[in-house]
Amino acid sequence: MAAARRRAAVGLALAGAVFAVLGICLLVAGPVIVKEQVVKNVRIDPSSIAFGMWKDIPVPFYFSVHFFEVMNPQEVLQGAKPVVNQRGPYVYREFRYKTNITFHNNDTVSFLEYRKLFFQPELSAGREDDYIVVPNILLMGAAVMMENLPNFVKLLVSGALAGLKQEAFMNRTVGELMWGYEDSLIETLNMLVPGLIPFKGKFGLFVEFNSSSSGLFTVYTGMKDISRVHMVDSWNGLRNVNYWRTSECNMINGTSGEMWPPFMSPTSLEFYSPDACRSMKLVYEQSGEFEGVPTYRFVAPKTLFANGTDYPPNEGFCPCLQSGIQNVSSCRFNAPLFLSHPHFYNADPFLVNAVDGLHPNKEQHALFLDVHPMTGIPMNCSIKFQLNLYIKEVAGIKQTGKTKPVVLPLLWFAESGSIEGSVLKQFYTNLVLIPSVLDYLQYIFLGLSIPLIITAAVLMATSKRTTKEKSLREPDTQSKPPPFSETTPLLQDTSTLNWDDAEA
Repeated sequence: MAAARRRAAVGLALAGAVFAVLGICLLVAGPVIVKEQVVKNVRIDPSSIAFGMWKDIPVPFYFSVHFFEVMNPQEVLQGAKPVVNQRGPYVYREFRYKTNITFHNNDTVSFLEYRKLFFQPELSAGREDDYIVVPNILLMGAAVMMENLPNFVKLLVSGALAGLKQEAFMNRTVGELMWGYEDSLIETLNMLVPGLIPFKGKFGLFVEFNSSSSGLFTVYTGMKDISRVHMVDSWNGLRNVNYWRTSECNMINGTSGEMWPPFMSPTSLEFYSPDACRSMKLVYEQSGEFEGVPTYRFVAPKTLFANGTDYPPNEGFCPCLQSGIQNVSSCRFNAPLFLSHPHFYNADPFLVNAVDGLHPNKEQHALFLDVHPMTGIPMNCSIKFQLNLYIKEVAGIKQTGKTKPVVLPLLWFAESGSIEGSVLKQFYTNLVLIPSVLDYLQYIFLGLSIPLIITAAVLMATSKRTTKEKSLREPDTQSKPPPFSETTPLLQDTSTLNWDDAEA
């Protein structure tokens, strides 16, 4: 019995030692294995899991547009506060793909990324042939741009506008506003004020957005240094742009806005946006999960569109009176266009109060980006911005009437998407589940080793105690006297002896 316990104790001790060694090995080597797998699969390399996602983004992206219809255009021309009504959303399925992918010897790769949009009527609250009353963007924008020209030039332009029956507000379809419409005003302005609007043909807010690239990006592949993967080396051959007034604002920082380096810390992330003509920094808000995948949520800080008074580093972007808008005229043909959050969310209340019909709130108008911190791959996102036009009365251009200066919202849009289906399953299995299993196994092995070793020790101690007790119960044949026998001589009773015999 004792021998069996000793054998069991030895077996359990060996098993516990094996589990302990395995647990310690995984504890030491597990993170290294996981890191190697992540590095191997997120760098820009045709053999990596993430390469296909990077080359032809399989995530279903949607581009949603909300227009602001002006409800009182004639009153605005008389100096009244604009009243707007939000229309939409008008939803488009967005497909992104990369072409001209060229790898270079300095650990970088260049590419052009294109976007194609297809209207989704079943997801939209309206049709592309809906009519909407909006400012005549060309007329009102050109009027502000000509404000400092000689009066005779402005009078000449105003007369030409009257001859073309151009007015301060127009009634156009969603499709025309999005993808362009023919307008004799373009030719007239190019003839009277050459260079004022350096483009020809149709005018539309997104005419250059569909089926066009966002410029030539050159980013790091991460083959030599994974901490730089997706970071922008240059855009259109530039490492700095020249749109803004300070070198800090002109810097091209971060990634191209699709993925980030792995092993992120909960601080901030940065990307360069050709649409906004600048780099943008988002800050960490909270940790969470998306379909079982751990994420960090990054949001826009209140300083993103703050003016130089409230946030000095932004002075180069916008010498604006109010915080919450960014003047993008320097990269949009000098047109008086401003970028902001939808409904002037996080902006100076003055901007919100200058227009009736705006209702900013975080749930509907704040942008966010949920990123898997281990890989730097976005799981879920919704990037939202608003386009605004600065309008006012311009002396000499009678079409502008008595319009009071106001930053008038034109539309806001959201680019939203999330990983789903087979892509999500593959991502979850390879980059979340397997690392998690390795992480749990080390604790399972260590957890099993402890009770096994303790059980072995108890069995060994019990075996020793049993052996000792048995030895105490057995008789000692060497120390005890021999048993009684009939042949053993008896001691005689000396009392029966007589003295005579003794003397003899």
